[in-house]
Amino acid sequence: MATVLSRALKLPGKKSPDLGEYDPLTQADSDESEDDLVLNLQKNGGVKNGKSPLGEAPEPDSDAEVAEAAKPHLSEVTTEGYPSEPLGGLEQKAASSLVSYVRTSVFLLTLGISMILVLLCAFLIPCPPRDLHSTWSRHLGSQGGGDLSPLELADVNGDGLRDVLLSFVMSRNGSAVGGSRPAANLVCLSGMNGSTLWSSLLPEEARDITCLELMPGSLAETVCLVTGTHKMLSAFNATSGKAIWTLNPNYLSNGTLAAPVVVLPDLDEDGVRDLVVLAIGELQPDLCFLLVSGRTGSPVGRPVKYNIVGVGNLIGPQVYITTNGAVYILFGFGNIQAVALRDIFVQAQNRDSSPPSLQIEEPEWEKRRSINLSELIDVYSDGVELLQMVKAPDSNCSNLLITTRQGLVLLRGQNLTPYWTLRLQGLRSQPTPGYFTDDQTLDFLLQIQDGVGMKKDIILGTEPPSLHHLYLLHPVFPSILLDLANTTGTVTASEVGINDLWKDAFYVTRTTGPSSEGHPAALVVSKLSLRWALMEGQMAQLQESTPKIGRGELRRFLSRIKFVEAPYEI
Repeated sequence: MATVLSRALKLPGKKSPDLGEYDPLTQADSDESEDDLVLNLQKNGGVKNGKSPLGEAPEPDSDAEVAEAAKPHLSEVTTEGYPSEPLGGLEQKAASSLVSYVRTSVFLLTLGISMILVLLCAFLIPCPPRDLHSTWSRHLGSQGGGDLSPLELADVNGDGLRDVLLSFVMSRNGSAVGGSRPAANLVCLSGMNGSTLWSSLLPEEARDITCLELMPGSLAETVCLVTGTHKMLSAFNATSGKAIWTLNPNYLSNGTLAAPVVVLPDLDEDGVRDLVVLAIGELQPDLCFLLVSGRTGSPVGRPVKYNIVGVGNLIGPQVYITTNGAVYILFGFGNIQAVALRDIFVQAQNRDSSPPSLQIEEPEWEKRRSINLSELIDVYSDGVELLQMVKAPDSNCSNLLITTRQGLVLLRGQNLTPYWTLRLQGLRSQPTPGYFTDDQTLDFLLQIQDGVGMKKDIILGTEPPSLHHLYLLHPVFPSILLDLANTTGTVTASEVGINDLWKDAFYVTRTTGPSSEGHPAALVVSKLSLRWALMEGQMAQLQESTPKIGRGELRRFLSRIKFVEAPYEI
């Protein structure tokens, strides 16, 4: 047995106690470190505590113990105590290498496919159009007269940028031959670069242009309603510029349109919101309401007349919906009267019933009817100049901001009681709402001719009197006025819009140059990107500030300004 054990332990390339040989090549082929070797030898019982020299074995008590100890370790331990290579070691290493290769190949394949998809998306999916031409100016030729300058902003081509719609009276040589009234032109200019998207002829000068969706839903098309100065009311497709319908002027035979068209809820239940126009006769008290179908442009019933007495500007008409859902029409001359839409509909249809949506009443408004139960409701009657709707905080209705010859009055829309009153002489322009302080309360910017206790910022310059400026005054730098743009033409209309895609605002102006005898005034429409204008504007120091504000500090502040839609509604 000793001979067999000796032969079994004499493996090639190992050190033999009998021969004292050592093969360094076999030593280099070993995959295990010295520490691993010690642990393996301890496990197999060849080394105690890992401190015995290599090849030293414990002395057995008997030959039986030697034989018993040698049996289970013949395939694992060599003469030197090294573990031998297991029988399936090569197969396991090959399998491990194959798994690693497969994993690496799958990872690289996945990475390659992902990169290809990213590149395809980058080239195939169109990027949103950038407003690269946000500042442009377009000459539309000569204007043939007319003192009204309607201007509207709407995205008509679906590129995410609001386009410019305007109407103007053409020069005399372009007017319709034999026409009693000068012809006008309705033009739509691209908000991107000012190019003409479409144009349509109008039989008379336009008073107002309003673009909106008359049919609720995501697939609804934008419709532009154009109100003329005499009898014209037409609806145009905002995308193509084609006329959808035109109100027959015979329905206004005894009067002319007094104000722009007003959009109402759907009265005839055909899925399209309806309209109402206010016509005035030769005598001022003769006011007539005409309900018009938003789908066909045909009257919804007969005209409804009201006789009112007042002195001053025409107010309205404006539609007002209370918290409970009652619908009223506000109008008047120097005063504000209200009539329930239900009453107009019943008279127009010559019947006693109305749709359920019109049967809602507002108790606080109904209390203001006169003693004889007249259909007219007295809202305010003290020298009214202007009327605005201002969104009420924490409510789904609006308050009424009234500009009078004596100042401002804010009425609560719920019960028509004064919220506050400001006495201010010389106020003639329409107040501009906005958040000018950090108290999250809606403020109003006023322009007055004179007033006691009011702070006025007056800019004096050496420019010619005909040079009109566009200034920006920010509350953070109240001593600095930024001159954004100027023009020598007379500004007849302007609109401010928001480019939600790039958090930018733009300012569109309509100007006319000086006219000379035999040469009509030139008409120019311009668009100005405000973020670009902020960086290119010129500083005007209103007063010396300590410390002095530098141009670099101002530019860093202006570069962080972003324009978004205002949280209030008017």
